[in-house]
Amino acid sequence: MPQPVSPVVAAVACRTGHHFSKAVVSTITLVTGLGVEGDGHAGATVQHLSRVRRDPTQPNLRQVHLIHAELLDELRDLGYQVGPGELGENVSTRGLDLLALPQRTRLRLGGAGLVELTGLRNPCHQIDGFQQGVLAAVLGRRADGTVIRKAGVMGVVVAGGRVRPGDRIDVVLPPPPWRPLEPV
Repeated sequence: MPQPVSPVVAAVACRTGHHFSKAVVSTITLVTGLGVEGDGHAGATVQHLSRVRRDPTQPNLRQVHLIHAELLDELRDLGYQVGPGELGENVSTRGLDLLALPQRTRLRLGGAGLVELTGLRNPCHQIDGFQQGVLAAVLGRRADGTVIRKAGVMGVVVAGGRVRPGDRIDVVLPPPPWRPLEPV
């Protein structure tokens, strides 16, 4: 009988400044309360430009963006040319259903780094600026008509550390009752 595969970090990415895509790198450093060292979205308060315009004092609930690599596989199967980091994520995971995890789930990345999930990424029109049609491909509808957002999850850094491809991911669920992830 095959053994279940432990979830792992498939790729890591980072980029200074405010850009849609990030560059794949060999390692990232998570900084407690800030995000990914050197990344344009790191900071204790909001860094996404549209949110800064609304209220620059809001806490940054989007310090780290994680996407399941299986989504990238799905997009390639649909004919899109997309690789790790290109949808703006800092961490690509493999073998973990990120979208099914509840709010406040903690992911131990690489032994030391700890990211607490705050919510779903709410994909916007910038995705179609990357490649036309990708926005529709990362959105779906359930039978009841509610929107399914597949473009990853967001989190905050609870404990810093270095993260590399191949690092194991340990999932620490919060105490019940569990609340599903909502867009942040």
